[in-house]
Amino acid sequence: MRKQCVGIMGGTFDPIHLGHLLTAEAVRDALGLDEILFVPAAVPPHKQGKDIVLPEHRLRMAVLATAANPHFRVSDIELHRQGPSYTVDTMDALKAQRGEQSEFYFITGADAINELATWHDVRELLQKCHFIAATRQGTALAREELYRQFGELAREHIHEVMTPELEISSTEIRQRVRKGASIRYMVPDAVADYIYKEGLYL
Repeated sequence: MRKQCVGIMGGTFDPIHLGHLLTAEAVRDALGLDEILFVPAAVPPHKQGKDIVLPEHRLRMAVLATAANPHFRVSDIELHRQGPSYTVDTMDALKAQRGEQSEFYFITGADAINELATWHDVRELLQKCHFIAATRQGTALAREELYRQFGELAREHIHEVMTPELEISSTEIRQRVRKGASIRYMVPDAVADYIYKEGLYL
């Protein structure tokens, strides 16, 4: 029986924007993945102590943003866990939930993959899933350094997909909302409506 190939897009998604969606679709199309699972983090380890919108808002925005794509799903799996949202724990939970019939591909930027040595239990994580480096012009994947650090694990489990350039950041969106500037075409219309309705980022 063929395994389901599942892409994982983890992140704070504060808020989710068109850059996230475009990257996910580009990787899904390039690798022929069956679905992309968006996993909002409850407490991102690198953002502990920072002012982040409540997880429930970020989850709802992710659901609104992905509703039109039949290959996109949203998981609240990290929102039910206490403490920092470590990726290795999420992979354990997803494997327990889905069994052996799914193969996982964790999608993130090449810059984040270049810093894999700083991730929690990264060797164990590399054994549990593939990493997809979404690369753009100007951000190179440090292949040789990754091979030096992780050997065959890196050669077999780290892959690269060129994705379209779309310079949008959640930080910029939050700043624009505070200033009363337009965020049209930076987030899906449903997400913009939700942000204004709930008074987020003011």
